[in-house]
Amino acid sequence: MNAFTIAATALLAGFVPLGAVCLFCREIDAAAALQLCGTLATLILLCLAEGFHRSAYFDLPVICATATLIGGLVFARFLGRFI
Repeated sequence: MNAFTIAATALLAGFVPLGAVCLFCREIDAAAALQLCGTLATLILLCLAEGFHRSAYFDLPVICATATLIGGLVFARFLGRFI
């Protein structure tokens, strides 16, 4: 294990409080937590790609970042009707 795989493992713990926010808070707070989960997943995938020294693994974080951005915009568009 190197520093990047350890960092990816430590970043996994960030999903626990974000999951609690998604379950127990208002819808707008849950949307913000969900957006942060996408960012956190992108960072974890970047750390794993660098930790394993595989350049092919860098494609997935780029797609994840794009999907997080587009998904957040679509989710905010439909959530805006109810708030």
